[in-house]
Amino acid sequence: MASVSDEGHSGSVYLKTPLPKVIWIGVVAAIFFIIASSHIISSWSARSGTNVDDYVYGVINRLDHLDPNKSTHSEPQDSAKMPPFSSESIGKLEQEIVSVAKRQHQTGMKSIPLSLTYSRQPISVESNSPLSPVWNSDGLAGILTGRSSAAGVVPAPYSRLNSVMPAPPLPTNSRQDDSSVNSSARLGSVLNSGRLESSAGGSPAAALSNKKECDLYHGKWVYDSRGPLYKNDSCPVLTQKQNCQGNGRPDKDYENWRWKPRDCEIPRFDARKFLDLMKGKTLAFVGDSLARNQMKSLLCILWQVEVPTSIKNKRMQRYDFASTSTTIIRIWSAWLVNITTDKFDFAPDGLDKLHLDVPDEGFMEFIPQFDVTVVNSGHWFSKKSAYILNNELVGGKSWWPKKSRKMKVDNSKALGMSMETILSAMVTHPDYTGLTVVRTYSPAHYEGGSWNTGGSCTGKLRPLKSGEIIANKLTSRMYDQQVRAFSRSIKKMTNKSKLKMMDITEAFGYRHDGHPGPYRNTDPDKITKPGRDGKPPPQDCGHWCMPGAVDTWNEILFEIIKREFNGKYDVPS
Repeated sequence: MASVSDEGHSGSVYLKTPLPKVIWIGVVAAIFFIIASSHIISSWSARSGTNVDDYVYGVINRLDHLDPNKSTHSEPQDSAKMPPFSSESIGKLEQEIVSVAKRQHQTGMKSIPLSLTYSRQPISVESNSPLSPVWNSDGLAGILTGRSSAAGVVPAPYSRLNSVMPAPPLPTNSRQDDSSVNSSARLGSVLNSGRLESSAGGSPAAALSNKKECDLYHGKWVYDSRGPLYKNDSCPVLTQKQNCQGNGRPDKDYENWRWKPRDCEIPRFDARKFLDLMKGKTLAFVGDSLARNQMKSLLCILWQVEVPTSIKNKRMQRYDFASTSTTIIRIWSAWLVNITTDKFDFAPDGLDKLHLDVPDEGFMEFIPQFDVTVVNSGHWFSKKSAYILNNELVGGKSWWPKKSRKMKVDNSKALGMSMETILSAMVTHPDYTGLTVVRTYSPAHYEGGSWNTGGSCTGKLRPLKSGEIIANKLTSRMYDQQVRAFSRSIKKMTNKSKLKMMDITEAFGYRHDGHPGPYRNTDPDKITKPGRDGKPPPQDCGHWCMPGAVDTWNEILFEIIKREFNGKYDVPS
């Protein structure tokens, strides 16, 4: 600012000329304003002005490439303007980010996420089942075009797409927080809609696209005496395994809790309004049995105002609502990538082999027809399988006999790679213009073991309270990988589609009471209590009872769709 001071001093000398004093005062003031403004604008744009998000984006990108084992690191191209730093300068970088955040807050601009975790360096910023066969694409085409003939069982084709979408790099051994799900904000930051988004509580998806929108993902469960949106006997498509009341569960309060964000209310789902909003549109759920859980929940809600027509085969289901020409589709794709079973290297014939860099082509060719696509995966990565990347066997789950060869990819990294592969394919597909919603990892609540080793969720009658959640390393790792995959994929976007994250992991970490537990079937003789040896009965603590907590997924989804399709923020504070 020295130049400004010098100009001011010189001006005071010239004021002694015989010209009218008021004119010289005006001239000096104008010069001072122009010079000062140029300095301020130059300084601000270098740090935080209209490109403040790009600046912080560069900081994050550098963190993502930082090698803490070295004093220097390679410079990413998109952060070339930033000064170099080593692992010892992380503290200074944190102060720099805090400074940017404060300036943004003072000027009313969007704030950066309250927590960033990249390359093992957490930076906190304070501010105000049976395997389904692979079905060929003709079967899906039949469903999409209204033909009801099912496809035959064929191996999925293996084709390389690296010319269009480079394979994700092998991740480094990243630090994993042993945090509980209510600390999910510490697991990563997210670039949403191509911008670094604000987050009132640190959730990657807390602010979907506009600072006026309420954070849907931080709050608490409150009792709602109005009861559920439907009854277990009012929905003929309700899966019996999730029909907890029909299967003899004695308590019902698990149906009556609703999610209350901190600063607003999520409106009770209005089925007619949903159909009107989705008039002439297609909504597709793509993923595993939890995608089916959510799709069936939505169908049960909509069934209360209109009965749809349906056609289906073993891999795909389609429901049409005639009054608004709305179509709801579900496609089975548990891993989201291409699966083969033929022998590969030392992986034997018959073992599922996940090609982590090849998207599941069984539905990719149909995505141009989808206006909204809800994508999920996760729990199937606990299944025995082998992982292939760049035509090389790189890892596996519950299988890796070759002790002489180091396994490069575990199941959580495999999830991250598969998510990045499918999302990258969607955001670069030349004919896809829809909204993709990534639903984050759905917490399971097995105590004393896993689903096949005596794990239990028996006798849970209410949601957990703050402070009662027990840390779950698997949930944290899976969630972290999904967040990273999301942030990397959105940087690759080349089409006119939109990508959003539906961050349900924290909220549903509290709902240990929402699972079927031992009430999985109608067998009147089923075991629902521990035996004399204390061993609990077989249980399902991964899926969700219907009606129940899972209906909240669709209330949140409805809000996301409303914000995208009509720009109305129908979330009263």
